[in-house]
Amino acid sequence: MDTAPLPISVEQTGDHAGVVTVTLEQPGRPVVVLDHDLLRRIDASLSPLVKGELEGRAIRGLVLASASRVFIAGADLKSISEWPDDQLHRYLEYGARVFGMLAKMPFPTAAAIGGAALGGGLEIAMHCDGLIGAPPGPGKDGAPGKPYPVGLPETGLSLCPGWGGTNLLPARMDPAEAIRLTASGKTMGYDQAVQAGLFDAIAPDADSLLATAKAWVASPNRKRKSSDGQPLRWIGRPSWAGGVLSALDRVKADLPDTASARAVARAVDAGLSRGWEAACAVEREELVRLRHTPEAKKALEAFFAKSK
Repeated sequence: MDTAPLPISVEQTGDHAGVVTVTLEQPGRPVVVLDHDLLRRIDASLSPLVKGELEGRAIRGLVLASASRVFIAGADLKSISEWPDDQLHRYLEYGARVFGMLAKMPFPTAAAIGGAALGGGLEIAMHCDGLIGAPPGPGKDGAPGKPYPVGLPETGLSLCPGWGGTNLLPARMDPAEAIRLTASGKTMGYDQAVQAGLFDAIAPDADSLLATAKAWVASPNRKRKSSDGQPLRWIGRPSWAGGVLSALDRVKADLPDTASARAVARAVDAGLSRGWEAACAVEREELVRLRHTPEAKKALEAFFAKSK
């Protein structure tokens, strides 16, 4: 089991001096997937940074990047479908703790998204203070690249998010639309995500993504607004709570009549009424429960068959 830290670099000079980049990688896989081994590597990489310094110098900001053609394709669906309930609970709880380190950093953090960010991939990104997007790179023969998907597709598999997505997405875009998308499992294309205001900054092209993200966290006006260890942007904060509550009331009756959509609504309600930890606990309970339903079993079987 590989627990070596991920590649970490720190800018030594220039406008981005003191900015750390942690690069997600998974040798041997075509795309990055949040399996248990990768969570352990993220843990090993982030844990030393919480103290606020690296190589004897203060950290000004952190960028979470990806070496893959996608940002992160999602969680490990094989484990979600096969592990015993107690083991799956531990995997989800461990992921929540690892993701939570991004919210505890004493400096600004940003996710550099230049490819698909789905499910757990978008959730870990939303634990960062900022989301930095870039248009898709060029396709074959210089043709325009195909827009990549961004979103929480779990209910499309009759599941629900498990790492806070129900409470994070409505604080980053129109809350009613975020709840509808999450409850239906529909994702946005890159252009839709831009129009929805999901990104805090947008690079002019794919090659400029990392520099744009570094500039965002290194901005002299970029300061942490919270010290409670919870994500900077989630629905329980006063800035968003009222709007999300109103949105939930408006859309609740129109959500799909499915167990997974009801689980999403329940998690949103838990976040508004009982706080961040309660919302995450509801997500975990619902995900573990839902994966046993005939609908989820059938959807996962079809997903794995298509993947082959």
